[in-house]
Amino acid sequence: MPILGLNIDHVATLREARYRDWKSGLAPEPSVIEAARVAEHAGVASITVHLREDRRHIQEADVRLISREISIPLNLEMAATAAMTRQALRFKPEEVCLVPENRQEVTTEGGLEVASDIARLKTVVQKLTRAKIKVSAFIDADLKQVDAAHRIGAQVVELHTGVYANATTIKARNKELARHGRAAAHAHELGLRVNAGHGLHYGNVREYIEDVPHLHTLNIGHSIISRAVFVGLHQAVREMMTLIRSQQPSPNAD
Repeated sequence: MPILGLNIDHVATLREARYRDWKSGLAPEPSVIEAARVAEHAGVASITVHLREDRRHIQEADVRLISREISIPLNLEMAATAAMTRQALRFKPEEVCLVPENRQEVTTEGGLEVASDIARLKTVVQKLTRAKIKVSAFIDADLKQVDAAHRIGAQVVELHTGVYANATTIKARNKELARHGRAAAHAHELGLRVNAGHGLHYGNVREYIEDVPHLHTLNIGHSIISRAVFVGLHQAVREMMTLIRSQQPSPNAD
């Protein structure tokens, strides 16, 4: 049974919509650190934040506070650049997830292209692992990318579930589930931990768990933060954890 990691980027997105100058002394809301505390109390296994190069939501101050004030692991998503590597070495999160980054995108649109960038990414991974930071590669469910993630020294792969989540037919969804199942099995054979995330929600998470083996952590953000608007973050987290732990399919998964 996988565990739940909560991505709280969209708490910061809401804050930044009103409090762009919050560092000048204002008390911004909603509070990212309070979201992390509530989520920890509700039982999530880890907190994920994406410190983007354009700083559109999460800021360095958020990462500093979270890494200092929560007791569960922090998973820092970041571009595999020299500048972001320096940030990770400064904050020392328990885990770093290397992700692609395009300044024009609304959110991450696909997996990291690892296979064509082995040498550069291997150097980044080595710097992080020397600092005792576990490294994950956010990749598409492609066997070539799984092999490449293993070659660069990543200890974890996070399978990009966006195509599955956006599939509009049962046939397309089943095709993606089969692809993810193969990728997860191959990663497990190579000794890699298997995480997954992007677009998973209350209506599809059970189906994904039932069809994809060896899952360790599901990193989910937007769906839970959206649900929290209506029921509160603690309740939204508990509802997702109940689905993940359930042995029965979600009633919304057709």
